Amino acid sequence: MSEAEVQKHDVIMIGAGPAALAAAVYTTREDIDTLLFERGVVGGLAAITDMVDNYPGFAEGIEGLTLAQNLQNQAERFGAVIELGEVTKISDEGDYKRLETTSGDMLARAVLIATGSDYKKIGVPGEKEYYARGVHYCATCDGAFYRDKKLVVIGGGNSAIQESIFLTRFASHIDLLVRSSIKASDVLQKELQKYVDDGKITVHLNTATDEIVGSDNVVTKVVGTKEGAKVEFETDGVFIFVGLVPNTQFLAGSDIELDEIGFIKTDKHLMTSMRGVFAAGDVRSGATMQIASAVGEGATAALIIREYLEGKLVPTSEHAEEIITPQPC
Repeated sequence: MSEAEVQKHDVIMIGAGPAALAAAVYTTREDIDTLLFERGVVGGLAAITDMVDNYPGFAEGIEGLTLAQNLQNQAERFGAVIELGEVTKISDEGDYKRLETTSGDMLARAVLIATGSDYKKIGVPGEKEYYARGVHYCATCDGAFYRDKKLVVIGGGNSAIQESIFLTRFASHIDLLVRSSIKASDVLQKELQKYVDDGKITVHLNTATDEIVGSDNVVTKVVGTKEGAKVEFETDGVFIFVGLVPNTQFLAGSDIELDEIGFIKTDKHLMTSMRGVFAAGDVRSGATMQIASAVGEGATAALIIREYLEGKLVPTSEHAEEIITPQPC
């Protein structure tokens, strides 16, 4: 492909989850040429979530796939183009950013990275088979389905302790399986002890998870090993909290700054360390990992990108921007 044949766009969004789809609604309504690249499922993790029960405006909840499809339909109605493919590299060429993709090189005046993150898996039999049918990775999303039921939580870090405490609002009892020792902060460990003393949570240290077992498409127990002996925990559901993996592998070696875990660092206007490249949603360092907040960040990013394209985003110092307050689209 010659340089003259390279596609040029106003905005290329990497990812087509809730953040990118919401952003695309705003940019395309302003007649900003917008292309979205998605390597997996349009809608991201939302699309493979059985039921989203905490998205504002849906009193009875909404199926994740339906929510994702609605977001896609809305973005496409205004003119967004979604292409299945993968971006493998971003480089700064001044007024344009060059994206190396599985469809060839492309140029964009602005880029929004909204590739999200994925739940770190423990890789045991039954984990994949019972995903969203008894195996979960988000207590806020799915905890309410387990009112007065028994749960197993796997993990020993801050998130596992925080989410276990949250799940006590619903579950009758929680067995917390910790591979070695609890690594959570002292404050959280003291808080956890209150629930242990009340009998709401039982902590099982030095307990490895070997298998998640089910019957008739529902989880029934977790099989593990403790000090060389087989142990079993009857349960109605399993929540796994062993960390998140940001989808930023394609940024390795780029000039876009990541935090120590691999999430993208941004300034207060969602711009990365590469001028003209923005990030929103679960891939951004400091994100709250909720669909509603991802949609909000996507809308904010779109408004700021519009200001950037109009030349109203003026640099004042390194990695700092002064911006006129975006007007509603």
